[in-house]
Amino acid sequence: MTYPNPLIPGFHPDPSVVKVEADYYLATSTFEYLPGIPVFHSTDLVSWELIGHVVERPGQLASDVPTNGGAWAPTIRHRDGTFFVVVTDAMGRGMLVFTADSPRGPWSDGIVVDGVHGIDPDLAWDDDGTAYITYSGLDTTSGERFGGHGGIRQVTVDLDTGKPLSAPRQLWSGTGLKFPEAPHLYRHDGHWYLMIAEGGTERGHGISVARGTAPDGPFEGGPGNPVVSARSTSRVVQNTGHGDLVQAPDGSWAVVMLGMRPAGATQAFSALGRETFITAARWEAGWLAIDPVELAPRDDGFGFTDDFAGPALSPEWIGVRRFPSDLAHIPSAGRLVLTGDGSTMDDPQPVLVGRRQRHRRFEASVTVTAGAGIGGLAVRFDELHHYEVEVAGGTVVARGVVAGLRQEWTCAAPAETVTLHLDCVPPSGSRMLDVLTSDIVVLGVSGAGAGRRELARLDGRYLSQETAASFTGRVLGLYAVSGEVSFAEFRYEGIES
Repeated sequence: MTYPNPLIPGFHPDPSVVKVEADYYLATSTFEYLPGIPVFHSTDLVSWELIGHVVERPGQLASDVPTNGGAWAPTIRHRDGTFFVVVTDAMGRGMLVFTADSPRGPWSDGIVVDGVHGIDPDLAWDDDGTAYITYSGLDTTSGERFGGHGGIRQVTVDLDTGKPLSAPRQLWSGTGLKFPEAPHLYRHDGHWYLMIAEGGTERGHGISVARGTAPDGPFEGGPGNPVVSARSTSRVVQNTGHGDLVQAPDGSWAVVMLGMRPAGATQAFSALGRETFITAARWEAGWLAIDPVELAPRDDGFGFTDDFAGPALSPEWIGVRRFPSDLAHIPSAGRLVLTGDGSTMDDPQPVLVGRRQRHRRFEASVTVTAGAGIGGLAVRFDELHHYEVEVAGGTVVARGVVAGLRQEWTCAAPAETVTLHLDCVPPSGSRMLDVLTSDIVVLGVSGAGAGRRELARLDGRYLSQETAASFTGRVLGLYAVSGEVSFAEFRYEGIES
């Protein structure tokens, strides 16, 4: 089969996929963003629709996790009419098992896997119904040894209660590269296969495979490990790893995995964070072989206008540690209202509703009426790294914040209602230094018959995963600091490059 890549663009890391009869369901990490753990549906592994989220109400995940905490690396599986998602709420509740009768939800509140501290949990069953949770032994929840890594581990679990039925045991932990993680178990042709990621989720990321005759091993490593990696290559898609195996509709095999599209003359900066990709796989002499991941953009690109016509926001909108439904109010068709509470883009819980940046080049705008309030349009990586253009009284302020450094540019608002603009454009210039960065973020304003005024051009490298160091990706957001701020016609036009 021929696949588009990225399969699901923008910040969608750690994909897991399950096939249920003729349908496919895919889930990804969300960290501190809510609603958490999106679930996508497809019938062909090519076209995907967001059908809901596992975490759609308070209490399912901890709400006070630090940045980079929250929903890490879900695995989605199905057995006997029930859908399961096992995930780690890092720095939060711990390892959790969610269940649902339908992948569209509603999902359960989540059962804690008692006393098991690790990340990237996988769920598999033996013929007798024994449930195996295999995980990476990075402790983010006990509070005793944060960051301590214990390799690939496994327990058997009562999924009704979350009680472990065995002590954690060590499994095969790879070829010796750092951070063995993302384990998945599969049964195929008389063997159990253990697929893991190793080398770290940065440029050294890759996938390695072992096999054994039982789900708890012992496992022997394959002869061609790592079976896929972009390390030390010039491929457009880097950091490929953290994969999940699935059989395609035509009977062939494929692996969904995370990858990154670093930009700049030396492929140094990844604005969109880790995205979901797919590539073909096959069985050769009893071992899994995986093709390198190649960029294959969808021909149609992507653009949309959200005119806020419905009673609620579409499910693509997300918030930071808050649900968009608790922040956004649509009093009438065509108008979204946010009410500021004094928090700013520097705060861990801003009054912000956002959507993932999906392209390395794009143009975005929104019409804003702030009155006596303060609010605007932002691009956020985390609370330490964000650029925004906002309306504050009769003034428009463009702002860049990078790790405690701050700079502002201002102009008089051309009208009470203005259109704020935020674009990402390619770097330009005659010097090598000019083209080493990922992109340029352009902030501007227009309104009341006045042409667009550019306020600032900011270096995009500081809003990339390599620089900001957060595990997510850029999110474009509408936000309010104080008062009622009204938004209309949010426009986004992505440009494939």
